[in-house]
Amino acid sequence: MPSNQPAPRRILVTGVGANPGFGLTRSLTRLGHEVVAADANPLAPGFLLPGVVPQVIPLAADPGYCDRMAELCRDLAVDAVVAGIENDIPPLVSMASRLEAAGVRLWLPDAESVSACIDKASFHQVLTDHGIPTPRTWWGDTLDQVPDGMELVVKPRRGHGAQGVHYCDKRDHALLLSELAPDTLVQERLYGTEFTADCLVDRSAHASAILRRRDLVKAGLAAVSTTFHNPAVHDLVQATLRAVRAKGLCCVQGFVTADGAVTITELNVRVAGGFPLTEAAGADLVGQMVNGLFGAPVDHTRLTYRAGMFLSSYVETLAVGDAAELERITASKGDCRERDQT
Repeated sequence: MPSNQPAPRRILVTGVGANPGFGLTRSLTRLGHEVVAADANPLAPGFLLPGVVPQVIPLAADPGYCDRMAELCRDLAVDAVVAGIENDIPPLVSMASRLEAAGVRLWLPDAESVSACIDKASFHQVLTDHGIPTPRTWWGDTLDQVPDGMELVVKPRRGHGAQGVHYCDKRDHALLLSELAPDTLVQERLYGTEFTADCLVDRSAHASAILRRRDLVKAGLAAVSTTFHNPAVHDLVQATLRAVRAKGLCCVQGFVTADGAVTITELNVRVAGGFPLTEAAGADLVGQMVNGLFGAPVDHTRLTYRAGMFLSSYVETLAVGDAAELERITASKGDCRERDQT
């Protein structure tokens, strides 16, 4: 382990059934940390990663979520919690003081900042207020202002992973889709080079951003991606991070159109699914996140990267077997891996 990184820790990662949490778990274990892999799905792929302590937790909306998380942190002597999925972030923010009083580290923005990022309507408003280009957007009582004759995207205000996203080229279709799925918004559809910026914002608000083109996107994830440098994109990403008062690990997405104009579409308060490319390009993203998480300085000189590196991913079968056996293993590992605190 590099000398400037903290000693091995026990870190609880949520959402290990999805790419971001799965990849984060794998990166943390490679750095020598022990991971409590948590997910609401008892068959989550992250439970099968070597060396993890698998734990089934309630869905974030469950009334018992916070109590269960506090119980796990206490019983398994967890040092820190990192969310791998957006749904877990609001309840974690709400219980931050409770966890921190028990010695459990979190590194998340305040509740207002989190809400501004998770709610796409709020995010649009914040960026508009700060003069940051973002797609034209309509929701609520402004839906009657959606123009006709343009390509549109209908999406949930608080969705993630491209779930519930629909494309259409007629105003009437967009309005019908909005009626069928409550709490949605309508945006103009953008074309151009789609990008993700993997970002780490330290406690003094100094941020590093690693830029990746999303060359091929499937189900919201970059199946093919390439690192690149672009000062205009970098500057607008930095402005976006400041506008929402981002902290810690996050990712910003947007488009560069044929004329070079940059537009920001969203900011996720978590690691991106394609972040392994960022690390392959030379940026110590997860290692420096752990430094900041435990109060050590973030070394931004270790967050530089090489352009022209690529990632190509595909879906493969991780394992097949008896579901009851996996659930039994999950339960037994959770019970027997409590840390000796004497």
